[in-house]
Amino acid sequence: MTAGQLRDRTADGLGPGAEPADGHVPSVPPAFDPGARPPSRPVARHVVALKVRLLVNALTRSVWQMIALVLSFVYGLAAVGLLLFALAVLARRDPALAASWVVVGGAALVAAWWVVPLVAFGVDSTVSAERLRLFGLRRRDLVLGLGAAGLVGAPGVLTVLLVAGSTVVWRADPAALVAALPAAVLAVATCVVGSRTWTTLLAPARSARRFRDSGVLVLLVLAAVAVPAAGWLVPRSTGTVQVERLAELAGWTPLGAAWAVPAAVATDDLAGAAARAGIAVAVLAVLVGLWLRGLDRAAVGPAPSTARRPGAHGSTARRGGGLLGGRGMLGGPVERLLDRVLGVQASAVAARCLTYWRRDPRYLGALAVVPFLPLVLALLDRGDGGLVLVACPLAAFLVGWTISADVAYDHSAFWAHLGAGLPGRPDRLGRAVAATLVGLPVAAAVVLGVVASTGRWQDLAAVAGISVGILLTALGISSVVSARFVYPVPRPGDGPFSSPQGSAVADLATQAGGWAVLVLLALPEVAVGVVAVVSGSAELGWLALGLGVGLGGFWWVAGVRIGAAVYDHRAPELLQQVVASR
Repeated sequence: MTAGQLRDRTADGLGPGAEPADGHVPSVPPAFDPGARPPSRPVARHVVALKVRLLVNALTRSVWQMIALVLSFVYGLAAVGLLLFALAVLARRDPALAASWVVVGGAALVAAWWVVPLVAFGVDSTVSAERLRLFGLRRRDLVLGLGAAGLVGAPGVLTVLLVAGSTVVWRADPAALVAALPAAVLAVATCVVGSRTWTTLLAPARSARRFRDSGVLVLLVLAAVAVPAAGWLVPRSTGTVQVERLAELAGWTPLGAAWAVPAAVATDDLAGAAARAGIAVAVLAVLVGLWLRGLDRAAVGPAPSTARRPGAHGSTARRGGGLLGGRGMLGGPVERLLDRVLGVQASAVAARCLTYWRRDPRYLGALAVVPFLPLVLALLDRGDGGLVLVACPLAAFLVGWTISADVAYDHSAFWAHLGAGLPGRPDRLGRAVAATLVGLPVAAAVVLGVVASTGRWQDLAAVAGISVGILLTALGISSVVSARFVYPVPRPGDGPFSSPQGSAVADLATQAGGWAVLVLLALPEVAVGVVAVVSGSAELGWLALGLGVGLGGFWWVAGVRIGAAVYDHRAPELLQQVVASR
């Protein structure tokens, strides 16, 4: 009853506990019962509807986000269609081999659902147990709602299509097809429930910096192992035996048990099919139990904090004095040397940027990929080592292009440069020098390692010239790009593989334009170096080295100067764009 209604009743001689003269008692809405719970199905429906609404709102906020989602979905559909077509053709020629690939690929799909959300810190978490804890929902309601919401989005839809389409392998065997339908449902449930279980249980650890850094390293190691594993599985003289052996092993694991059920039925191994189905059901039951336990802890635990921890890249440094926070982070002799060569302001910027290269996982991500480049290319090489040499300029490009997002990586700490009245020249110079001090040793190590492993010492000068030229040219272009454009990047403290929100298509177009300019400017040393490698000319190799150092150094200096002028002209706009991308 509102205050106005209470005054009206009092004026009529009816107090709060009085009844009307005619004996009619007005209907009063029933009191709220905290113990009352809506049925599970409506709650699950509401959670799914909430996920859909949040997804639609996020897309309608930006046209580029909608275009990016549509393109990614179209590409995903094309990939799924291609896989299913290849699977159908293989099933017609060799049903046993097709069944083995279904088990192996299904186990890999389940592993991706379980592992990727733990290390990809930009995955969608708009609807989670932590966000729904204030509504007092029962665990059963949360499990059904969050499980169904996990299928909302491109990954869930594509997974359902892929799992449903994989049953085409069993179209010639009615018994296996009948067994494949519930097995497919069980496989999808294992993917979604497993993903939710591990993310819920490891939610406290995922917020720790050490876990994020370890997750990045594990993902890189898995990627490096997957490439030789894929080459080992390519059907050659004994390829079929290898795939079938791996499928047999995967079929008895939690990852592939559900996928192996129809394969066992197709071979009339009913006992094996029942055993694998039992393993799959038991795994799902254990995952649900662990998920319920994690939901209990999430329901009573502290609310997730959105505050950034001090000392992360993007906040004021914990050590060092001054607004720029770069002083005192390096040794005294190193800082004095940088002061003499660069000046105090540029030296402070370089010192702080060097700490980013040493401690920030977003910078370390670019360095961590470098050792795997020669390994991947070696698996594709014809045996003469020529393709492995490409790893050298690729590594130089990765390091040199990293600082194209330096201002975006600074995030809210970029205000310190403006607050200190820092001109463009020391800002651009300090960042470029820091990246050069990191990039040159990395490029030299890769060049020497690749040349030594392939035995192509005659190509050392040419490969070094191409790599140095690309590195220095990329640093010069990046100095201009980061002063002109700010695009979404992983936020301070996030992993290098997180997925920030933003206009991905427009940002990709911007970077593609920078890459085109890089190719054009580095074309002389690249062309001469390639000709030197193909012809075996030592003279052209040394010419490529001279061009790489000379032209690369020229574009390095030109990029720093142009970037400084752009920075002086656009510094306030840069800060506004950085703040808007928070």
